[in-house]
Amino acid sequence: MSFVARPLRAAAAAAATSSSSSSVAFTGLRALSTTAPTFYYQPRVPSSAIPIPNVSGRVPLPDVPEDKFKIEIPSYPYGPRRVYHQSNTGLYGSALIRFGNNVSKRNEIKTRRKWRPNVQQKRLWSKSLGVFVRTRVTTRVLRTIDKVGGLDEYLLGHKAARVKELGPWGWMLRWRIMQTEAVRERFRKERKMLGLPAEREGGEKSLEEQLREFKLAGFRFEEGKEPKSKAGLKEEADRIIRDEKAELEIGQEEDLYMKEEPKPKTA
Repeated sequence: MSFVARPLRAAAAAAATSSSSSSVAFTGLRALSTTAPTFYYQPRVPSSAIPIPNVSGRVPLPDVPEDKFKIEIPSYPYGPRRVYHQSNTGLYGSALIRFGNNVSKRNEIKTRRKWRPNVQQKRLWSKSLGVFVRTRVTTRVLRTIDKVGGLDEYLLGHKAARVKELGPWGWMLRWRIMQTEAVRERFRKERKMLGLPAEREGGEKSLEEQLREFKLAGFRFEEGKEPKSKAGLKEEADRIIRDEKAELEIGQEEDLYMKEEPKPKTA
């Protein structure tokens, strides 16, 4: 290691002294990196003013200054990944860098080594967006995408394990495809099949629906003292939460556990 470091230090010192008289300054040795920094230049979504977000979480809007208008993406429920930060910028699934040993066959000498995930840069077709989405993706996630039937089906997985597997970048892509009319129509059909009321355009529930949800949650209001507005309902809910001595009448919970059957008597 010392034989390699000495020539490099000598070259750096010589370059620094030679560049002192010139206008170009020597910045030192280049920091080594496993992957070069890349940026996703996403295509424009046809017939839509909302572009595909960047890896940083910002949604660039054409011809609109950022300080005037900005689209806020809901925060990822699991937060950024603390280990293997590169997985925050792609569809890595649950892949991490694995560590182990190379063991020689003759003397059984162990040498530390690591296994990195097989990461590829691909253009994946999104049926709802109608464009190819550029992203980093591991080969394991690629097999999962082929199995479930495409990028949209992979991103719209509703199980907690799938949401945790998406990571911050997959969460942003999930939010983007949920803004398309095709996915919204799909959700409307699912709500109709389940017998749920149609979603309102503004996304806000009426006062009657909120009162019904409060009653189902166990909150009871005195007769004639029910809030007459949404603001009053919010103030009443905040008061109940702040008041530690408030008594909540919660309905009796049913016994959801299976009763143990008596063991058969043996003769």
